[in-house]
Formats: sequence, structure tokens, C-alpha cells
Amino acid sequence: MLPWQHTLMGVAVAATWGMGLVFAKAAIEHFPPILLMALRFAVTALVLVWFVPRPVGQYRALFGITVVASAVQYSLTFSGLAGLDASITALVVQLEVPFLVLLGAVFLRERASRRKWMGIAVAFVGVAVIAGQPRLDGAWQSLALVVGGAFCWAVGQVLIRRLEAIDGLTLTAWMAVFAGGQLVVMSLLFEQNHVVALVEATPVVWAAVLYLGLVMTALGYGLWNSLIRRYPVGRVAPFLLLLPVFALLGGVAFLGEQLSLHTLAGGALVLAAVATIQREPEGDTPP
Repeated sequence: MLPWQHTLMGVAVAATWGMGLVFAKAAIEHFPPILLMALRFAVTALVLVWFVPRPVGQYRALFGITVVASAVQYSLTFSGLAGLDASITALVVQLEVPFLVLLGAVFLRERASRRKWMGIAVAFVGVAVIAGQPRLDGAWQSLALVVGGAFCWAVGQVLIRRLEAIDGLTLTAWMAVFAGGQLVVMSLLFEQNHVVALVEATPVVWAAVLYLGLVMTALGYGLWNSLIRRYPVGRVAPFLLLLPVFALLGGVAFLGEQLSLHTLAGGALVLAAVATIQREPEGDTPP
């Protein structure tokens, strides 16, 4: 298993990202989704970029990775979220995990054991139980957008693993710098009513933007990028299977959703699956 500090970091990532889906769903009721993501990364960049070194010699690589892992991925995922419930989106986003493990095996030659695949399968059963039987009539386009976003995210993480030495906070800050500008361009191309949305935004909506920029991105991705730079993607990807659990809890606390017995049972399956996947032989632990 990972050291307990790194295990806590992985759980914290899932918590901040799961809650981020809840707050983003509320904010998308006001902001166009791509514009919301542009604001999110602008906040992150403005807070972090002053405190990290410049990635000299890696600007081009970071720009290219950001196009896939941030601009395209978040445009797809959060445009899909606009047409789906947050709980359904949290379920579909879990496709990031098998995509990531598969791409890690193909391009990074990272071995995925039978136990890992079995654990992932059990986790999918758990999130399916959590989601119940979502009604997707008329929402297939939104569903396809989220699936495409999950794949782009996994591709981006594999590319990040190939970067030369760069710490997680620096990576988070400079990807946010590039993502902010890229998402502004995409929002201008595909969305409308930007000025009206900005002028009429309420303090609650701006609070959601601050959460997305400071907690979900600056903190969440700072922790995630530190893990992904230290461990094979297959070792840390399973933490993302906890994301729908936290999204569900956030929905109960902030959106008034109800917990049911089958939801609690699904959450227990996800937790058990993650524990199983993380139980690796000691010899596999990196230095």
C-alpha cells in the first residue's frame, strides 16, 4: 500500500473533485460551462503562479498537454454536466480510471494485475448501485461529451508522466495559466452571453468559482500532480473511484438529495474496491 500520507492525499483529491462537481452543477445554472472553466483556471493561475518557478524549456510541452488535459477535457466534461445530473456525471467520469490504467499499460508499460482489474470492476458495480438506474432519455449527447472528456483526461495524465522533473504545484500553476487563455478562446467560439453572465453573477455563484479555482484545482490538482509524478498511474488512479461517493455526499448536504440504502451499499463497495486495488506487493512501492 501507499504510505498513509499519500493515501490521505489521494482521498483528498477525490473529495475536492467530487464536491467540485456539486458546486459546478450549481454554477452552470448561471455561467456557460466553458466560461466557468476559464474563470476557474484564471483564479488558480492568479493565486499560484507567483510562488512557483518558471518551467524553463518545458513551455511548449506544457501548452500541448494543457490543450488536451484541460481545454478540451473540461470543455467536454462540463458541457456534458450541464445536461446531466451531478450524480450521473460522477458515475460516467469514472471511465477515467480504466482509460488511465489501459493507457498506462499501453504507452508507459505499466503492468495492470488481474486483482487491479477485478477491483475496478467491483468499483464500477458500486458506482452503478449508487447511481441506480439513471434516466438518460434525451441526454445521450451530454453523456458522450463526458465520456470524451474522461478519455482526454486520461491521455493528459499519461503525457504528464512523460514530463521531465517538475513538481506538482508548478505543474498545476502553469497548466492553469495556459488553460485559462485556451478556455477563453473556446468559450468565445462556442458560447454566448458572456457579459450578461459576468454582470449578473451573484455572490453565491462567485463563491462557487472560487471553490473551483482554489480548492478543486489549486489544492486538488496540486495533490494529484504530486502523486502522479511519484507513482505509476495505475497505483493512484483507483483513488478517483471515490469521487462519486463524495459527489453524492455533497449532493445531500448542498442540493438536498436523499441517501438510500442501496446508495450506502454502493459506497461501501467502492471503498472496498479501492482498498483491494491499493494492496500492492511491497516490492512494487517506488522509492
